[in-house]
Amino acid sequence: MIIPTQVRALPLWQVALFLVLVYVAHILLKSYRVRARSTPLGCPPRPSWLFGVSRLIINNPDASSMYEAWVHQFGSVFKIPAPLGHTRVILTDPKAIAHFYSVETWTYVQTRLARVAIENLFGRGLLWAEGESHKRQRKAISPAFSNVAIRRLTSIFYDSVYKLKTNWDNQLTSVDSALIDVQNWMNHVSLDSIGIAGFSHDFGSLEGKHPAVAEVFDAMGQLKPSPITAIVILFGNVFPFLWRLPTETRRLQTKLNHAMEEIAVPLLENTRKEMRGLGEKGKEEKSIIGLLIKAEDADSSLQMSQEEIMAQMKVLILAGYETTSISLTWALIELSRKPETQARLREELKEQFPTSDPSWEQLTNGAGLHYLDAVVHEILRIHPPLAVTSRVAAKDDIIPLSQPLRLPNGEVTHHVAVAEGQEVAIPIGYINTAKELWGEDAGEFRPERWLTPEGLPKKAQEVQGHRHLLTFVDGHRMCLGRGFALAEFKAVLGVLIKNYSFELPDGPETKIEYCRGVLPRPRVAGEKGACVPMRVRRVD
Repeated sequence: MIIPTQVRALPLWQVALFLVLVYVAHILLKSYRVRARSTPLGCPPRPSWLFGVSRLIINNPDASSMYEAWVHQFGSVFKIPAPLGHTRVILTDPKAIAHFYSVETWTYVQTRLARVAIENLFGRGLLWAEGESHKRQRKAISPAFSNVAIRRLTSIFYDSVYKLKTNWDNQLTSVDSALIDVQNWMNHVSLDSIGIAGFSHDFGSLEGKHPAVAEVFDAMGQLKPSPITAIVILFGNVFPFLWRLPTETRRLQTKLNHAMEEIAVPLLENTRKEMRGLGEKGKEEKSIIGLLIKAEDADSSLQMSQEEIMAQMKVLILAGYETTSISLTWALIELSRKPETQARLREELKEQFPTSDPSWEQLTNGAGLHYLDAVVHEILRIHPPLAVTSRVAAKDDIIPLSQPLRLPNGEVTHHVAVAEGQEVAIPIGYINTAKELWGEDAGEFRPERWLTPEGLPKKAQEVQGHRHLLTFVDGHRMCLGRGFALAEFKAVLGVLIKNYSFELPDGPETKIEYCRGVLPRPRVAGEKGACVPMRVRRVD
């Protein structure tokens, strides 16, 4: 036998070519297996093997119109081309959507990109968890978001908005009106409220302080799109390591993570010491994290690791700064576009509560504030902070349909088969405004639709979720903080509309566009970053 004394290394380009061929073969084989076990759904033409239709959706400010056209062409369930030759199943049938959310975290789980992104930004908390881990964490956290807990926090929302009112009144002391960036102030109200309500920490942004957390969020709102960021968004599900590329977005996310940890670690330690050192006084704890620690002390099965609690604290900050502030800003924009609607809301608030503010029970149960409730839910309907839920099937599944679906081959089916590895998505923004569900005026801001039971079409009522909306999603991942968000939204908006009138700088026709931060935010066209200046006047 001859033993070679030297092994010749292959050229680098041959190694690279071999790896590419292996990857392509893997993709083709996986795609074939998925197609073989899946219902043959309609699908629009693939404009690009590399990008699919992702660029068309991302760059379209009215992506819902694209989904609407596809529904008309292919029916309530169809596929769309995804990057690198993949496909994504889109569900718009109410029964299919209910099924999807009912088995989420077990049958449908986070995409690889989502899990990498969430872990890097928040850690392995409730947003990251799946299956039994998610069930355990959610059970542990739920008591902190009960009605009893939120009732105790309502005064915090009023304290924050009245700090804002003091500042605005000072600006309006000697002038009839002032041009104020309302989005910036909604950020301050939301951040300070979640700091105190979440873990008894006052960020002080309403008093002129500039916490590092807010600075990072603001910087994210001013980032300009870059090719590398686009590549991460488009191809991250296939290559999750792209998330770790040193982009400007990644740098800011790392800075945000460090800023939140600097706050969260000592707060968590102090809260634990106070809770376990106050004895009976600990029962007066109001903060969300304090109640969480109290619950785990009472029931060891609800014990959460420090990493899990830290992750939840970070999520609270993000939710407080992003989602509620965005909704409040959109409410002021839509009310400025329709002065008559703004006047009607103000009239209701002044008539029902001329010298006081409504309690939590009154905010939650109506108490004559039917139009406030209608305005809030109409904003949540047409401007959901999260536009899509995207998951991947962890195993084969059969999805039931409320209406028969005609397939491209002419067959009619009452269910759809989805194979393991197939990505499935719910276009929340489209479902909330679909003409097939909500009528021809589905895209219009019209709070009156919520004032009578017959105001909501029967088709819309087939959609589950909070008030037939998917804004808070549904099922096992339905937003735990929805009661908190609704109470804060109503309390802050009520005080603002009762005391001030709002006008857009160029009147109702002022152009509003989106800019990207952690979540898409509105801005007045031509402004830098997420800026929404408005003409603010005091009202008698």
